[in-house]
Amino acid sequence: MASHFEIELEKLKNVIIKIGNLAESQLSEAVKALLSEPMAEKKEVKKTEEKIDKLDVKIDEICQTIFALQQPVASDLRFIMASMQISNEIERIGDLAMSVIKNSKNIKDKHDLIIKFNVSELAKQVEQITVKMNQCFLDRSETTIGEIFVLNNSIKKGTDDTIHNLMNEMKSNSKAVVSGMNLVMVLKHLERISEHCTNIAEHVHFMIKAKIIKHEKFDDRQ
Repeated sequence: MASHFEIELEKLKNVIIKIGNLAESQLSEAVKALLSEPMAEKKEVKKTEEKIDKLDVKIDEICQTIFALQQPVASDLRFIMASMQISNEIERIGDLAMSVIKNSKNIKDKHDLIIKFNVSELAKQVEQITVKMNQCFLDRSETTIGEIFVLNNSIKKGTDDTIHNLMNEMKSNSKAVVSGMNLVMVLKHLERISEHCTNIAEHVHFMIKAKIIKHEKFDDRQ
């Protein structure tokens, strides 16, 4: 029979998985909003945001309970510490996904801009890194962690290039300024989501290897 401590650790793991899946779903809805694809009703999106916030609080409560009543060994302690950090990162992903949805509504002629600057490819990459974020927590795989870092670098470069091209477009076409600025904000939100996913990968690496490592250093080892 599992001990109370083991039950609490398993509960913590399951809640992290749940909040991660919700954030992945929320990001998917944000990309749909950006690409003008059919998405869930506004009230359902809002419910998902509220669930993420509640689970973030629940994770803190579980961790506090474990710390108060148990004396975790090193590996369990790393898991608990990483879980608290991961929860915070995921909560920010959910918030940023909502910001993408809000800003996307203010982009006129969205279809033309997205095609011209190949924004859909960048958005799909952010969806992909969010999926890998959840996968790396489940699998605790260094390979997946490395893939996240490589993908994040690609997203950062793609975002910089796209924003540069958008700024040039706005300079030459004043009608594109309002939509262009909203699209720039969306791109920055997506880039930050990618960074949060990368931070989570770093927390998972700490959890499994007991080493704090930045993705640039990880890339050098590949």
